[in-house]
Amino acid sequence: MKNLLQTRASKLDPDIERELLRAYIDSANDGIFVICDEMKFHIANPLLSEWLGVDEEELTAHGRRLPITDFFGLKESEALFLEQFKAVLNGQTARFEVDLNPPRGEPRWVEISLNRVRLEAGELVIGILRDITERKVLHTTLQHHASHDDLTGLLNRREFQQRLYALVATLQTDPGPHALIYVDLDQFKVVNDTCGHMAGDELLRQLGTRLKRLVERRDVIARLGGDEFGLLLHDLSIEEATRVAGLLSESVAAFRFTWGDRNFEVTASIGLCAINSSTLSAEEALSAADSACYVAKDQGRNRVQLYFGGTACKGKRQEMEWVSRLQKALDENRFQLWQQHILDLSDGASTGSGHIEVLLRLVEEDGTIIPPGQFFPAAERYGLMPAIDRWVIQHLLLNDQSGRLQMEMARKSATHCAINLSGASLNDDKFLAFLEDVLRRTTIACSALCFEITETVAVNSFDRVRDVMQTFKQFGCSFALDDFGSGMSSFSYLKNLPVDYLKIDGALVRNIVEDAADFAMVEAINRVGGVLGLKTIAEFVETEAALQRLRDIGVDYAQGYFIHRPEPLFGKQSVAHALSV
Repeated sequence: MKNLLQTRASKLDPDIERELLRAYIDSANDGIFVICDEMKFHIANPLLSEWLGVDEEELTAHGRRLPITDFFGLKESEALFLEQFKAVLNGQTARFEVDLNPPRGEPRWVEISLNRVRLEAGELVIGILRDITERKVLHTTLQHHASHDDLTGLLNRREFQQRLYALVATLQTDPGPHALIYVDLDQFKVVNDTCGHMAGDELLRQLGTRLKRLVERRDVIARLGGDEFGLLLHDLSIEEATRVAGLLSESVAAFRFTWGDRNFEVTASIGLCAINSSTLSAEEALSAADSACYVAKDQGRNRVQLYFGGTACKGKRQEMEWVSRLQKALDENRFQLWQQHILDLSDGASTGSGHIEVLLRLVEEDGTIIPPGQFFPAAERYGLMPAIDRWVIQHLLLNDQSGRLQMEMARKSATHCAINLSGASLNDDKFLAFLEDVLRRTTIACSALCFEITETVAVNSFDRVRDVMQTFKQFGCSFALDDFGSGMSSFSYLKNLPVDYLKIDGALVRNIVEDAADFAMVEAINRVGGVLGLKTIAEFVETEAALQRLRDIGVDYAQGYFIHRPEPLFGKQSVAHALSV
C-alpha cells in the first residue's frame, strides 16, 4: 500500500502540487513568505499581506519587488533580521523575535522562523511569522510592574538600586562625576492624617510627575518607598547637582496640593552625595545621601544637605547601620536582660532593694555587651522600639522566664519590677494587644509590674498615654513617669494622669549636694508628688551625701550606682540563655 501511494504521489501533476502547496500557504494561521538572497518578496500569503497592509501583487511585482526590511519598526529588529538571514544562507536555521511596523499595517511583534531552500534558479529563504503581540505586551507589562511603582509610574526602589549598582560598576572605567539625591517629604503625614490615604496617594502622584519634569532624560528618578524619592544624575559635578537639588526643593515648596476644600503646602528635605572614583559601593552612596537627608530634617527641614563626611552626617550613617545590626540581633535573640535595684528609703538602710528595674543590653556577635544608649536612638528613629519592647516582654514574662523573675524578686525582697515602654510601643495597637495577651497568660502577678514611661512621651501623647494607663491598671499594673523634671513645663497634667510613681530626672539629682537650684527643684517635685499621693524615685544617686539629702527631703526611693550597679538579671548564665531562647 505504501509503495502504491508513493507511486501515485510521484505521478501528481506539478501544477497540482503547486496548487496544493499554495492552498496550504494561503490557509495557514501564520504569515508565510519566500524571499530571495536580496531579501525581496517572491511569495507572501494573504495573512502576511493583511499584516503588512500591502497585497501580494504589489509585494512581488516583477522588477519592483519590495524588501522585507521595509516593514520592521526598530533598527535593532532590522539588524537582528540581517544577522539571522546571513546565518540561514550559510546553512543554519533561525528563530527570533522582531517587531513589525508597516506603513499601512498595524504594528505587532512576531516570532520568525527561517530556512534556506536550494533551487536550480538560485537560493530562496522561506519564513514563517507567528503573531506574539499579546504575549509580548503581557511580558512587557509584567516587566514594567516589576521595575516601576504602581502609584506614581516612576521606577521602584529595586530598579533604582539596580541602576545604582550598574553605575557604580562603571566607575573604574568612567569615574564620572555623577550624583545621588535623596528626597523626603516633610509634611506628608499631615495630609494622610487629615484627609486619608487617597489624598496622600494623589499627592505622591502629582509630586512624582512634578519631579520627573525637572530631570534630564538619561537621569533616573524613582519612588523609594513611602514619601521618599531618589534621583541619579549622570555626568554632573557635585556643584551642578547641588543646583539641581535646589531647584527640586524650590519646586516642591512652590507646589500647592488641594483636596476638597483643603490646601496644603509641602516641602522636602534633600540629601545628596557625589558618586565618583572614591565611591566604594552602591550601598555606601545610598547610605550617605540618606544620612545627609536626615541631617537636613534635623536642621529644620525644607533644605538641601550635601554629604561631606562631617560629624553630623557620620552620626546619621552610624544610626542607619544600627538598623540591620538590631534586626539581626532580634532574629538571633542577642539581647540580655539586666537589673538595677531601687532602694526603699523608708527603712533607713543604704543597701537592699525595694524594687528592681529591668534594663536591656545588646550582645554583639563577638560577645561585647552594648548599653542601650548606643542603639536606642537608632531604634527609635527607625521604628524598631516596638519590636525590642516586644522582645523584652516576651523574654521576661512568658515561658519559664516569669518563674525565674519571681524567684529573683523574692531573693532581692523586691515588691515591684519596673519595665520601660517606648512611646512608639504605646502608639502601636498591635503591641498593646500583644501586651494585653501576655498579661493574661503570665504567671507573675500583674500587681508586681510597673511600667515606666518618660515624661516627654506622656506630655506629647497625653490622651493616648492616659488611656493606655487606665487600660492596664485594670490588670493591676502600676505606672511610673520617668525622667520627670527634664522639661519642667507644668505639673497640672499630673492631676489627670493615673501614675503611681514619679522618677525624678537624674540630671537634677546628680548635683543635688552642690547645686542649690537642683536641690530646690527635687524638693519641689517631691512635695507635689506627695500632695498628689504619688511615690517619688530619685535617679542617678552616686554618693552617700546625695542619698542623705534625698532622705532629708523625704524622697521615697533612690536608684543609682551608689546603691547598685546594673548586673545581669538572671546571673552569669543570662547571656547564654538569651542566645538559646
